[in-house]
Amino acid sequence: MTTSHSYAVQSEVSLTLAESGTGRPVLVLHGGGGPATVTGLADHLARTAHVITPTHPGWNGTPRPDWFTGIDDLALAYLHLLHDRGLRDVLVVGSSLGGWIAAEMAVRDQAGILSGLVLVDAVGVAVEGEPITDFFALDARGVAEYAYHDSERFYVDPAEAPAAQLALRQGNMAALRTFAGGPSMHDPKLLRRLGRVRTPVLALWGESDRIVTPAYGAAYAAAFGDGRLVVVPEAGHLPHVERPEATFAAIDAFLDE
Repeated sequence: MTTSHSYAVQSEVSLTLAESGTGRPVLVLHGGGGPATVTGLADHLARTAHVITPTHPGWNGTPRPDWFTGIDDLALAYLHLLHDRGLRDVLVVGSSLGGWIAAEMAVRDQAGILSGLVLVDAVGVAVEGEPITDFFALDARGVAEYAYHDSERFYVDPAEAPAAQLALRQGNMAALRTFAGGPSMHDPKLLRRLGRVRTPVLALWGESDRIVTPAYGAAYAAAFGDGRLVVVPEAGHLPHVERPEATFAAIDAFLDE
């Protein structure tokens, strides 16, 4: 059973949370596409864990203060949430932008709340020779081709999408641009900071991702003190959507260790 509610981490910042399952606490952080992109992932993890899935402020019409504009704001808000709830031994699973937030949380986790990270095709760092694709410059066809192994299966013609769905996507894209700071989608200092993170990290990458390539993922994983890369074949930027069985198996094996 999933429950949804709002939680205030500051006087002006409320987080919209969905919670399900029991066991080890797991925080699941969505990417630019919104919380619907991680529903299957959260459902899988909730079989054995207590899963908290926020909707980032600004996505799906949720409130966002004007000053709340950075990945650091999100990272601190989620650390405050975990601290306020008295949670420990927390696994953070982040997809794309959510992986960037997870990495920023890890470098700020002075209280030792986090005990594992799973970064799924995360953005957030600068890797020489492996630039992040300018997602904002892609049309719907380009998004399908760059983000998915099977682009025809996941291509959605905007002309055929309901008006409400298009409006939701446009709002989410505006929120993404606000927090990502434009097409660069990285913190130039973050890669150098990751070496002090000793928390075990699984970097899980779709083999066909053209937004951030597996080579980018390998550099991301290597920057951590204890990071490893697992590549999911026949998958792109959202392997948990395109190849859920293989993705879940890799995460489960990481957790079993």
